[in-house]
Amino acid sequence: MKSFGLLGEKLGHSFSPSIHWMLGSYPYELCQVPPAGLEDFIKNNSLDGFNVTIPYKQEVIPYCSELSERALAIESVNTMLKNPDGSYFGENTDYDGFLLMMEPVKENIRGKKTLILGSGGASKTVRAVLTDLGADPLITVSRSGPVNYENISEHTDAAIIVNTTPVGMYPNNGISPVDLGIFTECEFLADLIYNPAKTALILQAERLGIQFRGGLLMLVEQARRASELFTGIAIPHETSEVISEKIEKQTKNIVLIGMPGCGKTAIGRHLHDLTKRKLVDIDEEIETREGKKITSIFADSGEAYFRKVESEVLREFCRESGLVIAAGGGAVTTPENRDIMRQNSTVVFIKRELKYLDTSDRPVSKAKGTEQIYSERAGLYESWSDISVQNRDPLKAAKKITEVLKI
Repeated sequence: MKSFGLLGEKLGHSFSPSIHWMLGSYPYELCQVPPAGLEDFIKNNSLDGFNVTIPYKQEVIPYCSELSERALAIESVNTMLKNPDGSYFGENTDYDGFLLMMEPVKENIRGKKTLILGSGGASKTVRAVLTDLGADPLITVSRSGPVNYENISEHTDAAIIVNTTPVGMYPNNGISPVDLGIFTECEFLADLIYNPAKTALILQAERLGIQFRGGLLMLVEQARRASELFTGIAIPHETSEVISEKIEKQTKNIVLIGMPGCGKTAIGRHLHDLTKRKLVDIDEEIETREGKKITSIFADSGEAYFRKVESEVLREFCRESGLVIAAGGGAVTTPENRDIMRQNSTVVFIKRELKYLDTSDRPVSKAKGTEQIYSERAGLYESWSDISVQNRDPLKAAKKITEVLKI
């Protein structure tokens, strides 16, 4: 059986093996190669072909004996096929991926000012697609070019913004290359990053009401086209949408929020049993790290200190993938936690009648009273969540979540 893979320098976050398994069920391995080992890998690997990612999309070109017209024009290769004589044919299927990513606006982009953030190999592909779609003017923003992040404010009338930089990519979640708030005419944001599902840039676009797309669909579509080249078998176009949805369901965390004592941990345990996902109880993590119970943390250090630690623990786990996370009842009182939770998770509001809430060992509940806390937080639980589930029975509630999320 033929085997394929992905060449890159750092691949710990890659979804590619799962995607290619869904596309063709052929062996597909991650080939993490340092720059000094690039030539040796290309000359001596046993693969029949491989995809290429950061930082090698331009570096591999000299090793290709033949390039497609597209790869030659763009000067970027993301797919290499090994010929019988050991030489390589280089292709660029990122073009197909980004073209599909721009589907929502491609009919209306002609003549619109577009900013491309970044000047690497991905930027070249993006520019080629946008040129073909008629975007104009097309402006590349780089760290040291004529248009850079110091003078980008001269282009706040841009209608389309495309991020091709790795800024905000896992594990460095939560940072953005630009502040979207200054772009008052922005209609659409495309961020090529696919992990996390929603970068800080996308989360800001969401808050500002700007239409957006993340990079997962592009990743899957370029893989679909590469798979066709690998196997010689045509794959229906709609497959990319289907696989994107599956990958998103597999990789996004499930974060449970709701009133103290509403059953988040109990439901989380059932979700662990039903889905085999790891359960992370944020309160338990805090107690383990601090070496004391939450009631003692409140008594010794105060609520402000506790909330600071809570945000740190949430930030650590919510950037990961495929977890069940039971958040503390008061996590919604810290505004920054909203983006921390929503970057890579489906947020589920666990509802329960107030009279059934267990408030033992709940310092805030005891101090303020359940009804007052609910009146302060109910709107936050609703606005932060993607779905809500009533908890009358923890197992039934967990099953309901799996049904709604189709996992």
